[in-house]
Formats: sequence, C-alpha cells, structure tokens
Amino acid sequence: MTLKIQYSKHAREQMILRGVSETEVEEGIKKGSKTLQKPNKIISTFRYYEVVYRKLEDTYFVITVQPRW
Repeated sequence: MTLKIQYSKHAREQMILRGVSETEVEEGIKKGSKTLQKPNKIISTFRYYEVVYRKLEDTYFVITVQPRW
C-alpha cells in the first residue's frame, strides 16, 4: 500500500543532499521506530536516517530527513 506523502521544500533538499529516495522515506515511515516530538511531530528512525513528519488526516507531511547520528 502506497502512502499519501507530501514533502516540504526543505525535506526535498535534504533528501537530495543525503541520498535518500522517496521509497526509503515511505519505508522509514512504515517500518521505523517512532518517537513523538512536541507539539505534533513524529520522528521515525530507520536504518541510517530519520524522517520527521506530521500526520494530517490521511496525508504524511515530511518536514525533514536527517542522518541518525
């Protein structure tokens, strides 16, 4: 099942800079370990990267993608 994902301009830039594909972001959201960040962000940690996003109804809005370390 494909998720409905939107990306911020910053997230797109970071994905290019860090070599993370849209498929990897989706996989990170689906399979990563989740941590809540106040006020309403979720950090999903998976493999070598983290996806920071918000869940807006049926859409995942990706704020940034960053390395785990």
